Amino acid sequence: MSESRIEVHPDASTLATAVAGELIARLEAAQASGHVPQIGLTGGTIAEAVHREVARLSPSSDVDWSRVVVWFGDERFVAPDSPDRNAGQARRAFLDQVGAIEVHEMASTSEAVDAAAGATAYAATMREHGAGQFDVLMLGIGPDGHIASLFPGHDALAVDDRMAVGVLDSPKPPPERISLTFAALNRAESVWFLASGDGKSEAVAAAHATQGTVTATPARGVTGRDETIWFLDHDAAARL
Repeated sequence: MSESRIEVHPDASTLATAVAGELIARLEAAQASGHVPQIGLTGGTIAEAVHREVARLSPSSDVDWSRVVVWFGDERFVAPDSPDRNAGQARRAFLDQVGAIEVHEMASTSEAVDAAAGATAYAATMREHGAGQFDVLMLGIGPDGHIASLFPGHDALAVDDRMAVGVLDSPKPPPERISLTFAALNRAESVWFLASGDGKSEAVAAAHATQGTVTATPARGVTGRDETIWFLDHDAAARL
């Protein structure tokens, strides 16, 4: 596994621009080499800012978004038109604008009987259409140190025989979710953690502390095979 690198930017706006620019550069390089890149998206405020910057920068880039395969690290198990869905946010912010067509969404309540069934279906889709790993996987981190929908102390942290799992008792609403497991998240070549604001600073510090556990801070449990980068703004990095 890779060592972590930390990049600190002055504020959320410059952070979002930097991440978007780096993503576009990675995709351009991958496609120039003949590779079809696969990326994993996250939700949250800073992710939305990044997505909007990707939409702004893409027209002047060489990225062919019709040849980028898009996945999600987790999803809220709600109605397909719910504003809580990460996929809906990503589509509105940039996917539909840039012409992404290979977008693999996790199931909504209209597509699966429950979150567990949705997780099983997503794992099957990944096996059928995925290369088994992400070129870039972006993850947010919660104030409690959770990533995707893997929360401190939850049983899902110990699931290592499946690529996705249903979460029925999320401590933050909505309670039902679908999440990739550590087994899937740790197959990423490059993992990018995104964190903005002082409210994330304690969790960021816990993730980098010499002492600590994955059970208490799930973000400690994911690293990229080639690299792990923490993209932070000044406030999120304040306790490092």
